[in-house]
Amino acid sequence: MTTLMPIRLHNNLLHPVREWLEGIEIHNRKLAHFLCKAIPAQCPFERDIQLFGRKLFHIPPMCKLNPLYEQVVSLRFRALCFLADQCGEDVTVYC
Repeated sequence: MTTLMPIRLHNNLLHPVREWLEGIEIHNRKLAHFLCKAIPAQCPFERDIQLFGRKLFHIPPMCKLNPLYEQVVSLRFRALCFLADQCGEDVTVYC
């Protein structure tokens, strides 16, 4: 039971930040563009390490270790939807 205590405490401390990120509404084109540029579409840490054209090993996407990953990805998605639906912009440049 003591091993679960740090996980629960960690989740409780981040709960207000999660709620804040989930509550952000996008109503500004500049903010939406900034979020789409600042939050990558794919994890930038995921890589295949190759030597002489042969794959030695794969580094998995470590972004999912981020406890706020789901909220940040959701924020980016909401920004993309705002640009596409409300502003009528082509968002393929961000995909």
